[in-house]
Amino acid sequence: MSADIAVTAATPAAPPRRALYWSIRRELWENRSLYLAPLGVAGVVLFSMFVSTVGLARRRAATLLLPFDQQRIAIAKHYDMAAVVIMFTVLIVGIFYCLDALYGERRDRSILFWKSLPVSDFTTVLAKLCIPLVVLPAFAFMLIVTVQMAILMQSNAVLLAHHMPPTTYAQYPFFEEALILLYGLVALALWHAPIYGWLLVVSGWAKRATFLWAFLPLAVLCVAERITLGTTYFGKWLQYRLMGHATVAFNMKPHAVVNSISQLTPLRYLATGGLWAGLIFTAICLGTTVWLRRYREPI
Repeated sequence: MSADIAVTAATPAAPPRRALYWSIRRELWENRSLYLAPLGVAGVVLFSMFVSTVGLARRRAATLLLPFDQQRIAIAKHYDMAAVVIMFTVLIVGIFYCLDALYGERRDRSILFWKSLPVSDFTTVLAKLCIPLVVLPAFAFMLIVTVQMAILMQSNAVLLAHHMPPTTYAQYPFFEEALILLYGLVALALWHAPIYGWLLVVSGWAKRATFLWAFLPLAVLCVAERITLGTTYFGKWLQYRLMGHATVAFNMKPHAVVNSISQLTPLRYLATGGLWAGLIFTAICLGTTVWLRRYREPI
């Protein structure tokens, strides 16, 4: 036993960047649902869009009678719908991944093996946080762009088969929409960072029912505030943390669509106090999670 400890102690620690890279790779190997679930949803979206091409020529003829601005909105509707469905799937996958990231290791006691490797607790937890903040948004961007390109080629093939003009770049500026999508995914990931940080804390602390421990206290606080004070400030704050990025990251009216790069407001977004307060809270959650992984015992 002492010889094993000596061998472990003598094992040189990997460089931080390399250790972080392989820790992220390990998370992807162990959690295949991170990419299989969005891929499955993307397949369903593509099949649905293929079925919707029935009658596309007739609908496009009616669309071309509209003013040009309304044409762009009508044509972009299907592309936006595909993006929203995949983004929502990635959000759900990220939430459940964070809830199980440390809890699963403690439950099956595999944490004893992983902690024996020359990888620090900070690197391990940082790799887990990088999954919803970096890996999933990057994968979602590539997947959405691929799906939208497939939809564009599919619809143009159908239109040409019916002797109708294909979708032009003016009607749907594909590359401009891709840039808007990339900006939106980055803004959303940073805005949701404190949510993922909180979920990791719960995953490292709870002994069971991580989902309830993560969301039930928030619901209780909302109800308690409503009953005792008659206000809904906490509920409005939660709503702001979930969807408030759109009002500061884009120049848009409520329930409007973003269809131009001119609507992007990155400077206003970076100057928003809510963004930096959330990132500070995320850093606190990161430190708390590192401490929990170091000292919390397996279940």
